[in-house]
Amino acid sequence: MTPHAKLITMANQIAKFMESKPHSEGLEGLSSHINDFWEPRMRRHLFEVLDGGGMGLRPLVIEAANLIRRPI
Repeated sequence: MTPHAKLITMANQIAKFMESKPHSEGLEGLSSHINDFWEPRMRRHLFEVLDGGGMGLRPLVIEAANLIRRPI
């Protein structure tokens, strides 16, 4: 199991729910949820996965990356 497996699962669960909405609404909903409820450390780990190619992430998570605040 990878160190980020739980985080990937969480992001994918949000994405799966948001995929039932119109595309632009799903993108906004996914990025807003992560920005509002994930602490910077979690977002930092998400970007480690994204920067590494996004393996295991649903396409909506990858597409929403530019809307998610990258922690410093």
